[in-house]
Amino acid sequence: MFGTQKSYEAHETGTLYLVPTPIGNLGDMTFRAIEVLREVNWIAAEDTRNTRKLLTHFDIDTQQLSFHEHNTQERIPYLVELLTNGESIAQVSDAGMPSISDPGHELVQACIEAGIPVVPLPGANAGITALIASGLPPQPFTFIGFLRRKKKEQVAQWEALKNKEETMIFYESPHRLKETLENIISVLGESRRVVVCRELTKRYEEFTRGSVREVLEWAKAGTLKGEICLLVEGNSAPEPEASATYPDDLKSHVETVMADETFSSKEAIKQVAKIRNLKKQEVYQAYHEL
Repeated sequence: MFGTQKSYEAHETGTLYLVPTPIGNLGDMTFRAIEVLREVNWIAAEDTRNTRKLLTHFDIDTQQLSFHEHNTQERIPYLVELLTNGESIAQVSDAGMPSISDPGHELVQACIEAGIPVVPLPGANAGITALIASGLPPQPFTFIGFLRRKKKEQVAQWEALKNKEETMIFYESPHRLKETLENIISVLGESRRVVVCRELTKRYEEFTRGSVREVLEWAKAGTLKGEICLLVEGNSAPEPEASATYPDDLKSHVETVMADETFSSKEAIKQVAKIRNLKKQEVYQAYHEL
């Protein structure tokens, strides 16, 4: 949808504020964030119990509504209705910026479509905080977020990322870190530089830098606790991408995808249409010889 939003202009509706919260150290809360949380009608929180601690610390008594990944679809229409009726809402996640690996994106989309102003506040973000102290090139970078959990799927993800030239940023849990580092070695090799950032902004903040092999040995030597941000060096000598080759006719291409990916014909038709930038109907007709 094309359009220009001018946040400083008067609006008949309320405003959705995207308010970052500290990723560990409460001292990183901004004056503006506190002010907005006090002035809005509602706070849409990922976990109201967690946010209540933050609000109590800063003497904020604004009422809360739960808004998390499990109630997004049912909650968005209600939030948009409140905003349309002139009430303002601050959306927060448990830590850091809303929408970054946390709920928020779909609410922002709904507000834009409804003509409701969306105002972002700057603030804490674990990925960028880790990047600037990592020692790896800070630009360009790619933020990936959480990796896939199943080994086969994660290995395939690393295969897709192995030629990335920019620094890559991931979020990982301490009990999965060792397996993730092993998966990196299996695809990227053991000499790629990585940085593990643990407990950012907290008392026991820690940066461990080295090759994947060195960091894996460090991880195996002790018990890891706390939230982790993992940064991986980009590929300084990426392999040239092979030109894609497809079967000459569409029906053969669909059959090949069905065999290679164990897709149904419907799924394979959709995939082939996407690969060849064609309409699904065109591929459907070719496959069924209509």
